[in-house]
Amino acid sequence: MSGRSPSPPTRYDASRDDLRALLTGEPAYRLRQVWDGLHALREPAEMTDLPAPLRHRLAEALPAALEPVTTSVSDGGDTVKWLWRLPDGALVESVLMHYATRTTVCVSTQAGCAMACGFCATGQAGFERNLSAGEIVEQVVRAARTGQESGRRLGNVVFMGMGEPLANYDRVWAAVRRLHDDLGISARHLTLSTVGVVPGIRRLAGEDLPVNLAVSLHAANDGLRDELVPINRRYPLAELIAACREYLDAKGRRLSIEWALIAGVNDRDRDAAELAAIARSLAAHVNLIPLNPTAEYDTPGSPPARVRTFRELLRSLGVNATVRQNRGTSIDAACGQLRAVAVELG
Repeated sequence: MSGRSPSPPTRYDASRDDLRALLTGEPAYRLRQVWDGLHALREPAEMTDLPAPLRHRLAEALPAALEPVTTSVSDGGDTVKWLWRLPDGALVESVLMHYATRTTVCVSTQAGCAMACGFCATGQAGFERNLSAGEIVEQVVRAARTGQESGRRLGNVVFMGMGEPLANYDRVWAAVRRLHDDLGISARHLTLSTVGVVPGIRRLAGEDLPVNLAVSLHAANDGLRDELVPINRRYPLAELIAACREYLDAKGRRLSIEWALIAGVNDRDRDAAELAAIARSLAAHVNLIPLNPTAEYDTPGSPPARVRTFRELLRSLGVNATVRQNRGTSIDAACGQLRAVAVELG
């Protein structure tokens, strides 16, 4: 054994027991004050109900996990994207998006991704490691603080950033519980995305919180999906659809299907017909996403006219389909793009 002491937990990975040990000698109620303060989006230095020496001690003992590398703003301030450096040097991204009626943050759950979807900037970079629950929660806290500064309340969290959330299930679910129980975000405003990790969907069906589920489908036949989303070779469409139906039966929540439109690949009339058949069978809403360009994937996203035609085809086939507004294209807002630029420059 090396005899080295373990690294102290970062701010949102500290458990109540960690805080209790840190507050040895303090009145018992300090634990509640510190825990509530952290989840009320306050920095230790801002916890004015604590003595100044204790605030200083907490700031030193509970370092933030996220160090901003770059912060990019676009869409007139309505989109803010961060590239964060974690304590071990790993880089991850999160995006805050203000809309007319809501404010949403998209968070990462892994540094990199092992799913190897060739059209995805994160998948092109490969997998580095899972994020801890605290590293996920801190992305939400930092985004919520930024929203507060402009008078906007963060109301929605989507686990659609870098990584496959259900491949990091235990830490992601621990983060979900913290967001729900301690930050007060309703389960109906928490959305987990997956490319089709069937065991994770089935585990999710057994949890007590009815969070939303979004499935990144991108192809509605096994031949094409095997190419675009390699995990389909392990969990083909029939298994995925069955797992989604189990989730719907257990939770009664509407399912979303995510579909990145790629010119000439999955935007044809027959693709719409295949997608519509699956969407109708699951009573699912379809989010169409024009593919953001990446240097490593030379097939472009569908042009605007084809996006509109594809949407109308789905609607004519009885499917509720909308086009997700591309936000932050000018600041490399597709998952993994900002990280890829930083790695290249670094």
